Amino acid sequence: MIGVALLVLLVLLALSIPVAAALIALALFLDEFYSRFPLHRALGDVLWSASDSFLLIAIPLFILLGEILMRTGVARRTYEALEAWLSWLPGGLLHANIGTATLFSATSGSSVATAATVGTVAMPQARTLGYDDRLFAGSIAAGGTLGIMIPPSINLIVYGFLTETSIPRLFAAGLVPGLLLALLFIVGTALLCWGFPALGGPSRHHGWQRRISGLTSLIPVLALFVVVVGSIYAGLATPTEAASVGVLGALLIAAGLRQLTLRVVIDAIDGTMRTTGMIMLIITASYFLNFVLASAGVTRELSAFLDAAGLGAYGTLFLVIALYLVLGFFVETLSLMVITIPIVAPVIIGLGFDPVWFGVLLILLVEMALITPPVGLNLYVVQGVRGRGSLNEVMAGAVPYVLIMLLMAMILVALPELALFLPSVLH
Repeated sequence: MIGVALLVLLVLLALSIPVAAALIALALFLDEFYSRFPLHRALGDVLWSASDSFLLIAIPLFILLGEILMRTGVARRTYEALEAWLSWLPGGLLHANIGTATLFSATSGSSVATAATVGTVAMPQARTLGYDDRLFAGSIAAGGTLGIMIPPSINLIVYGFLTETSIPRLFAAGLVPGLLLALLFIVGTALLCWGFPALGGPSRHHGWQRRISGLTSLIPVLALFVVVVGSIYAGLATPTEAASVGVLGALLIAAGLRQLTLRVVIDAIDGTMRTTGMIMLIITASYFLNFVLASAGVTRELSAFLDAAGLGAYGTLFLVIALYLVLGFFVETLSLMVITIPIVAPVIIGLGFDPVWFGVLLILLVEMALITPPVGLNLYVVQGVRGRGSLNEVMAGAVPYVLIMLLMAMILVALPELALFLPSVLH
């Protein structure tokens, strides 16, 4: 049944059927041919229970926060400030791409929004200074993936919702691995450009006066991060409450920069509604599919198969990692999460692995799906902003960062304390 379900899903996605519709169609197909009960009669109740959650209100609020910052010039000011501090390294502005994506990830919670924002700011400079288009675009696409690891992360909220895992603990667990991954991106970029100077661009040195003065541009973003994430860590607010405070903070920042216009507010709300509609439809549809899978015995069938394989705990874990690497080539990020988590997570957690640690590892694996062809969303976003050349160039530029992510996954498996240390200290 597992093979049939996967085949039907891949066929539906290959036909360009919207993901949410494909999930509902697959659920109805399994209900018709593999279930003893008319499970479709529970569709209304399941969809309502999936959407009737106070926690999910955080998703549109975090998206709105990022939309406001994206449309008020905060990203451009952040880029200029970090360029003054990081562009002396081999690779020049490539490090400003990664640094800005890291900082913006700490407020937006969305990888696609991060990649689009940094790409819009950075691409004109690449053309002016003669950078290698492939690695420059790849660094933006890879930096954008940090948006779903560094809190506040929409994808971590989805994982916590689907597995009933503490969101504050997940946020705490994602911080250190996210920052370490950003550092590995910078080190890997510097080493690559040191060995092959043509891949980078001119290193640029700025005086201390400009560096210090540029720090004022970072204060709003850092303050917003401290208020939003700090209030969650301190137990002063739930993720939803912290997100609402973050939106208010973003509006105050926009007003302070004299960018808070009616057009900015309308565009931010419009973008939020579109993105939220897509995410919520996928979540509710996947909830019904998971209900059907569990009722039809697919979860039990998978658990029995893995038990019979006799791979052991780590053998099963590496099989799951390989599964995500393969599926990441074909399935969109959020869809990959909501389809697989209810099936895979119980198996992995049942083997004794910490659900918080597995959530961070899973997010890292899902990050790779954002920059692996043919459906890596960040690749298309960056190519759209780039507006020239071919998508293959962006794909080639992202390859070194995929390898760095694989290295980070192995580090996380070997040293789970990287993800579990901060949650144990804060709670």
